[in-house]
Amino acid sequence: MDAEGLSADELLCFLKAKRKEDFSYSYILSSMCTSPHPMAVQAHNLFMETNLGDPGLFPGTADLEDRLIRWFADLYHEPSAGGCTTSGGTESNIQVLRFCKKIKNVKKPNIIVPASAHFSFEKACGMMDIEMRIAPIDDQFRIRIDSAGELIDKNTCCIIGVAGTTEYGMTDSIPALGKIAGQEGVHLHVDAAFGGYVLPFIENAPAFDFSIPEVGSISVDPHKMGMSTIPSGILMVRDEQVFCNLLVETPYLTTKQAYSLTGTRPGASVAAAYAVMANMGRTGMKALVGGCMENTRRIIEGMEAFGVQKKVMPDVNVATFEHVSVPSPWVVSYTRKGDLRIVCMPHVTKDIVEAFLSDFGESYVPDID
Repeated sequence: MDAEGLSADELLCFLKAKRKEDFSYSYILSSMCTSPHPMAVQAHNLFMETNLGDPGLFPGTADLEDRLIRWFADLYHEPSAGGCTTSGGTESNIQVLRFCKKIKNVKKPNIIVPASAHFSFEKACGMMDIEMRIAPIDDQFRIRIDSAGELIDKNTCCIIGVAGTTEYGMTDSIPALGKIAGQEGVHLHVDAAFGGYVLPFIENAPAFDFSIPEVGSISVDPHKMGMSTIPSGILMVRDEQVFCNLLVETPYLTTKQAYSLTGTRPGASVAAAYAVMANMGRTGMKALVGGCMENTRRIIEGMEAFGVQKKVMPDVNVATFEHVSVPSPWVVSYTRKGDLRIVCMPHVTKDIVEAFLSDFGESYVPDID
């Protein structure tokens, strides 16, 4: 770094060059994030300097957080539910295990997760010395309910179900997990980081929210299908009192206690998430999700027309297929089992789907064997 620093023009030129090295969303078919909504960008810029770690200094921003929580409480069929914003699903999941461990208060706590669970649970268990017991999944890539029940013992502090799995886009049977959780007196957490913005807007979607009495908490990420700026997550809880287990003294701030994992919390992404919801409303979100699901069906139909078989019919806008290569410059990903994975986010428009299918068809050579 130069002692005198770069001029604004020189620095901006350098930054633009580095940005051009990034992949364009126009060719990214593997991401669960997307280009932010224009209203999200405007709101983020407007609230750039706000810090919800000291909410008394930013009461307007704090009110937006509360309005966002209330919106999700209504969407998830429990108007009295509480919640808080986070940096995303990983932080939300960590927070859940923090209060579950304290509430259970045993020497060797464990949790039950499906084999399809996000890797954030492995991180959380390692941080808190919690045993992670993995329940197998069935041929539809959903947790095996009987196996999950067999893993529970007196030290189990939480059962996790997933609504919209990262790899295959499937939703575990949350009502069935709820029955087990209720019988055993164990907290049921639903990781809906992706599906929480999709399932409420689909007809006859699998049940996953607080309409199931045993569901105690739900994580959802506005920076995914909510088209908010990064990072943005929300942790919803049926009973806000569980946060009392996480309180620490913050004597020099405007509020004297806090339960968040991070100290400084950006208000900009909260404002962005609220702006998208306020601008689009439920009608707009239903149309957006409907378009993504239609593109998912189209890409499945198109790939199968080439003889590439889907692995499963997804609950959300994630399509998976038997392992095949795709032509450059398209960016895809592969599951742990090696299956091709494509996520039809809002930036994956109908035209992009057709362009991908056209390029794939020109390059694909079927395995005659």
